[in-house]
Amino acid sequence: MFVVTGAGGFIGSCIVARLNELGETQIILVDEWEGNNDPRKKNIEHKKYVKYYDKKEFLKLVIEDKLNPAVQCLIHMGACSSTTCMDEEYLRVNNLEYTKTLAQWALKKNARFIYASSAATYGDGESGYKDDDRTTLKCKPLNLYGKSKNDFDLWALKNGLLDKMVGLKFFNVFGPNEYHKGDMRSVICKAYPQVVQDGVMRLFKSYHPDYEDGGQKRDFIYVKDAVDVVLFFVNHKNINGLFNVGTGKARTWNDLARAIFRAAGKNPNIEYFEMPEHLRPRYQYFTEADMGKLRKAGYQKPFTSLEDAILDYALYLKNQSYW
Repeated sequence: MFVVTGAGGFIGSCIVARLNELGETQIILVDEWEGNNDPRKKNIEHKKYVKYYDKKEFLKLVIEDKLNPAVQCLIHMGACSSTTCMDEEYLRVNNLEYTKTLAQWALKKNARFIYASSAATYGDGESGYKDDDRTTLKCKPLNLYGKSKNDFDLWALKNGLLDKMVGLKFFNVFGPNEYHKGDMRSVICKAYPQVVQDGVMRLFKSYHPDYEDGGQKRDFIYVKDAVDVVLFFVNHKNINGLFNVGTGKARTWNDLARAIFRAAGKNPNIEYFEMPEHLRPRYQYFTEADMGKLRKAGYQKPFTSLEDAILDYALYLKNQSYW
């Protein structure tokens, strides 16, 4: 039996979708609805599972040791993922302490524990993007969200627990089921309808001499590929540690924009606008996952190209459908 936290969220709901495709329905879903009209409910509307728990109710079950003993794998994707959240105490309780409690339960029960870390832990990348212990100890996140994720990575590392669980440093993930994320949606999700309607896309100007406008680079990874990595660790219980989840190939925002225009059947028309001043000191001009560790661990499946991924994603956006 599986538990997937953040099951109504972006990556969590896609994990449930893939498990269902593989014939797995013995799944406990955990999340937190914000009222009856919470848009995340659509992400699990047609999923097959045995039980849904509110995250507080689930935490109580874990603390009181009343969780179904058949649970053998806990996939923890639930967290506040807002990079602009300034409530440090909330992030500490919700992202760090919650994860500690679930990890300790899983270790005690000898259950597989796979959790979401983030590429936000790397900060401006001055220490590189290598998922080894030395780099983890040197990471300097640029926001409180990244700090909350890094704090758990450090806790697990310093307590000698990373050889008993898997942490996944997701880079720029995009794809179906992210409609609910508001400002935290991918640029693709935000821009595609605008490109279809108006034939124009807007990108931040560059304030770095080494990068032209739109030449800033990110490691964009399609959510279906990210889910495949998660399932690799579900099926390889002997492999543990922190791992990057990217493609290992940084692409420019201009590349991404051109792929969106292609998917929409439009000629490229990119406008560059001023980046808000408060973002400029914290802006990442380059991210690229070092994928050597994952490949060495045995994951050999190729990653979908940015162009092909956007073509596939555009079908969901066009039809406003869910995976």
